Amino acid sequence: MTGPHGVGIGWRPEIAGFVAELPGLRFVEVVAETVPIVGPPPAGLVELRQRGVAVIPHGVRLSLGGADPVEPTRVAHLAAVAELLAAPLVSEHIAFVRAGGLEAGHLLPLPRTREAVDVVCANVARTQAELPVPIALEPIAALFDWPDDELDEAAFLGEILERTGALLLLDIANVYANARNRGTDPLALLDRLPLERVAYLHVAGGAEQGGFYHDTHTDPVDREVLELLGELCARRRPPAALLERDGHYPSAAELRAELDAVATTCGFSVVT
Repeated sequence: MTGPHGVGIGWRPEIAGFVAELPGLRFVEVVAETVPIVGPPPAGLVELRQRGVAVIPHGVRLSLGGADPVEPTRVAHLAAVAELLAAPLVSEHIAFVRAGGLEAGHLLPLPRTREAVDVVCANVARTQAELPVPIALEPIAALFDWPDDELDEAAFLGEILERTGALLLLDIANVYANARNRGTDPLALLDRLPLERVAYLHVAGGAEQGGFYHDTHTDPVDREVLELLGELCARRRPPAALLERDGHYPSAAELRAELDAVATTCGFSVVT
C-alpha cells in the first residue's frame, strides 16, 4: 500500500515554522480547500516536499454523504491539489456538510442505513473516477445518532470500504469520543474494523463540555486517547499516525512532547 509512514502533523500556516524544523518528520496533512490550484502552493509545503516529506490533501467540503452527487468542481480541485503536491493519497470524511443548497459549516453524521451506504459509495465512486491517487475515508466524531440506524458503526464502515475499495483514515480520538458519548466499548469497535485497510491515523485532543466529550483539536491529547492508540497498535500497527492541532497552539516544547508521545505509543521513530 502506497502512503505515509511514521509520524506526521497537520500543516497549518500558524505553525509552519515549527513544522519546518522537525528533523524526522515523515508527512504532513493540509486542508485541501485551503490550497490554491492557480499559482504555486504555499512555500512551506514546497520546502517540505523538497525534503522528501509527503503532503496529503485532506478534504472537508466534498460532502460524500450528501444526498446530492458530489460537485464536480470540488472533486476537480481535490484532484488538482493532489497533482500539485505529488500526494501519495487524499482523504475525506464520511459525512455530509450541505443539503438542499444550505451549508452546515460542520461535518454532520449520516444515518447508518443501507440507503446511506449506497449514497456514500456512489459519491466515492464519482470522486475516485477523477482522482489520480487513492482516497482514504475518515469516520467522524458525532454527538448524536439518527433514530433509524439499521447498521452499527463497524458494519456501516466495513460495507463502505468493501464496496468502494477505499482506504480507512482512522481517527483514534473520534473512536474515543464516540464511545465515551455513546457509552460503548471502543475496543469492541477496533476488534471489528478492517485494520489492514488503515492508511494512517489521526490523533487529537478534546474536552468535556456540557456533558459531552468534544473532539476539539485545540486541547492536549488525553491520556485515555493515547492508551486507546496503544491498544490499536497492539492489534495491528498502522503505517502512520498524524497529530492534529487546529488552534490554541501550545509552546513548541509541548507540541514536541505530544509528537514524541504519539511516536512512542506507536513504536515509531521520534520526529523531534
